[in-house]
Amino acid sequence: DEHEQDYEVQGYRKRSGHGKDNHPELAQVVICFAVTREGIPVRYWSWPGNTSDQAIVKEIKEDLNQWELGRTIYVEDTGFNSAKNRRIFQGAGDHYIIGEKLRVGAKGEAQQALKQKGKFRKLNEELEIKEVILDPESTTRRRFVVVKNSKEAKRDAAKRADIIQEIERRLAELSKTEGELHTKRACALRSHHVFGRYIRQTKTGKLRLDQEKIKQEALFDGKYLISTSDENLSAEDVVLGYKQLASVERVFRDMKHLIDIRPVYHRREDRIKSHVLLCWLAMLMIRIAENETGKTWFQMKKLFAQIQLGSFKLPEGTVHQSNPLTPQGKEIFNTLQVDTPPRFFQIKA
Repeated sequence: DEHEQDYEVQGYRKRSGHGKDNHPELAQVVICFAVTREGIPVRYWSWPGNTSDQAIVKEIKEDLNQWELGRTIYVEDTGFNSAKNRRIFQGAGDHYIIGEKLRVGAKGEAQQALKQKGKFRKLNEELEIKEVILDPESTTRRRFVVVKNSKEAKRDAAKRADIIQEIERRLAELSKTEGELHTKRACALRSHHVFGRYIRQTKTGKLRLDQEKIKQEALFDGKYLISTSDENLSAEDVVLGYKQLASVERVFRDMKHLIDIRPVYHRREDRIKSHVLLCWLAMLMIRIAENETGKTWFQMKKLFAQIQLGSFKLPEGTVHQSNPLTPQGKEIFNTLQVDTPPRFFQIKA
């Protein structure tokens, strides 16, 4: 109704204009978490859905500065990478580790870093790294680490080979058509979100595989790029620090699928914040339980599902009794220092 629509505009629920799930028409809230290297969410924040990235970064940094941490390094993905955000991260002597977009402008810093010559050195069985410093004598110099994953490189190359094979098949079919049908299929192929990037049009209007583009894309196989403002952090620690983002991403993934943090049906700000608070507390308990037991929450849920309560009616009265715990179930309760469920819950005469 009109009241609800006005509330969405004036209240905590806001439309950002670019919904994360391709639903820009829906009102949203923004949620962020501070996560330890063990994946435990130690703090959360929430804002109206139209809050800018710069405002989010500034508030988080100010709040964490109140913790009086000796040394803070902010690890962020490519979505927060801007010159303004990087300056905010470096305030008060702090530093950042941040992901870089590989395909942003032929003359961008990321492209320059990728093109710099140098040998990769092995970090582990899968990863190789190469350190690059742009304009080393300048005050605006930037430090990058190029990371190459051998398994991902093979996967990317195989995926591209499948795409090229399908393009060749479609081009062969296209050569057999004429007139309006040919024009429609050619336009559809050129504008295709996957196939179109590997196709070029000749001066005569014919479609061909773009071999130069294929070569350029091959340079990105299995690679990702990281930059950091910390001159003293080793390249190995930069990579390992960035990989901790996987812990943050897992928190959000589990929030969505394990705890069902969305959709949020509340409209009042206090109720929305309470909803986020309860979800954060649940996630905190899940992570601690996982770290203490060495088991995933799915594994623990299967063991907990075996605990059942039966109601037995006897001549003397009604007895509510649970079934015996399995050895694995007992181990979880003992490890977490939680009392096991009693065998007899209630006895009614």
